[in-house]
Amino acid sequence: MEVLQVDLRRAGYGQAQAVVRDISFSLKSGEMMGLIGPNGAGKSTTIKAILGLLKNVDGRVSLTGPRQRYSYVPEHPVLYDDLTVWEHLELAASACEIPRQEFERQAETLLERFQLTNEKHHLPRSFSKGMQQKVMLIVGFLLQPDLYIVDEPFIGLDPRATRELLQLLMEERKRGAAVLLSTHVLDTAEKICDSFLLLSGGRCVARGTLAELRSRMGREKASLMDCFDFFTSAWDTSSCHLPRASFPEPRKVD
Repeated sequence: MEVLQVDLRRAGYGQAQAVVRDISFSLKSGEMMGLIGPNGAGKSTTIKAILGLLKNVDGRVSLTGPRQRYSYVPEHPVLYDDLTVWEHLELAASACEIPRQEFERQAETLLERFQLTNEKHHLPRSFSKGMQQKVMLIVGFLLQPDLYIVDEPFIGLDPRATRELLQLLMEERKRGAAVLLSTHVLDTAEKICDSFLLLSGGRCVARGTLAELRSRMGREKASLMDCFDFFTSAWDTSSCHLPRASFPEPRKVD
C-alpha cells in the first residue's frame, strides 16, 4: 500500500527562481527511501514542500496511510526553552490524542532505549546536540505515524544511540511505516534503505534500488558512493539554473 505520493513540478521560496523541479516518487508501507544529494541539491526544499512549509509549490502531495499521520525529525533540533523532556513528550501525545496509559508506557520505553530516563525532568536547552537529537527522535517515535521524514539523524549521535535509532526504524517498518531518510552517511544508507532518490541541481537525476542504479551505471558491484559520484557529477550544476517562475497553483494535499 502506498503511504506517500509526491509530484512536485516546481517549488521554491517567494516568487523567485524555482529551487527544485520535476520531482516525483511514492513510498510504500514498510519502505525506506534514501534522499541523497550534494549540498545545495534541493533536499531540504523537497522536504519542506512535502511538509507544506512552502507557499510557492506547484504540485501535489498525498499522505494516504491509515492514520494519515507523519513524524518529522529535522537536522537541527527544535525544542521549547521552558519545557522539560517529559513535558515535550506530553505535549506531542496530547496533540495526537494518545491515551495517557499508552503514552506513559511508550515514553518510558523510549527514554530508556535512548538513555534519557534520568534526564526526563530536565530542560533540554542545556543538553548537547546529540542529546537534543535524541529528544527529537523520541518525540517522533512516540507518535507511531504512517510516515517518518528524517533529516540527517546520525549527526551528533553516539554509537549506542545510532544503533537504537536503526533498530527502531526497522521495527517501525515492520509495523508498516514508511521512511524518507535524508543523509550524507552513504555507507549506512546503502545498508538500510530499499531505494534511493538522488538529487542534483534541484532535479532528480536517478531513482531506484541500488541494483537498478548499478545497472544504469553498468557496474555490478558499485557502492552507493560510486553511484552518487556518477549521477551527481554527470549533472553539470553550473549550467542547471532553473528558469524563474511564478507559482499559479497552491499546494494540494489529500
